[in-house]
Amino acid sequence: MEQYKRDFIDFMIDCDVLKFGDFVTKSGRKTPFFVNTGFYRTGAQLRRLGGYYARAIKEKFGLDFDVLFGPAYKGIPLTVAATTAISELYDKDIRYCSNRKEVKDHGDKGILLGSPIADGDRVVIIEDVTTAGTSIAETLPIIRAQGDVDVLGLVVSVDRMERGQGTKSALQEIEETYGMKTTAIVTMAEVVEHLYGREYKGKIVIGDAIKTAIDAYYKQYGA
Repeated sequence: MEQYKRDFIDFMIDCDVLKFGDFVTKSGRKTPFFVNTGFYRTGAQLRRLGGYYARAIKEKFGLDFDVLFGPAYKGIPLTVAATTAISELYDKDIRYCSNRKEVKDHGDKGILLGSPIADGDRVVIIEDVTTAGTSIAETLPIIRAQGDVDVLGLVVSVDRMERGQGTKSALQEIEETYGMKTTAIVTMAEVVEHLYGREYKGKIVIGDAIKTAIDAYYKQYGA
């Protein structure tokens, strides 16, 4: 596993973004782990987060695209942080765009925030996590309604590696259903590999009990 992935896992723990216990996902599944990017709350944290996303995006998609789109609301700071990092790290100026939950009828009108999307634009979507793949079905029509665009793919922070609507993972289903690439900064397999039985800042984050709960979860929902 690359060092930046290890660093990112530790970073999520430091920010209370990655937690272990008893949770319920948006799709209604009871899960022993939860990722909440809403806990990135400072400028320094967002700066680091943008760097991790930027590296994952470059490795999967390269930098030959025009717009990074972050669905409202959590996608808004993600797309700003990642485009800023791409500019700083790779000297490439990518436009950022997000949607509004409600269409604005005055001033900067419309459903988009940030850059417009035009015919011929190549777009990458950025999200926090994808559990069952439902959010992408809401996002794609918004993007494609803007013109004749090429949606290259989706990047998330953590691949939960569980089934979407069928037997395959949510990211695999997105690739096959929409014909786009997907990637993640890290997978949950990498998270477990890095944290299980390892002391981090005086604490075992994933001990035997949590590992057993994770294994049971994947026996039921794993792709």
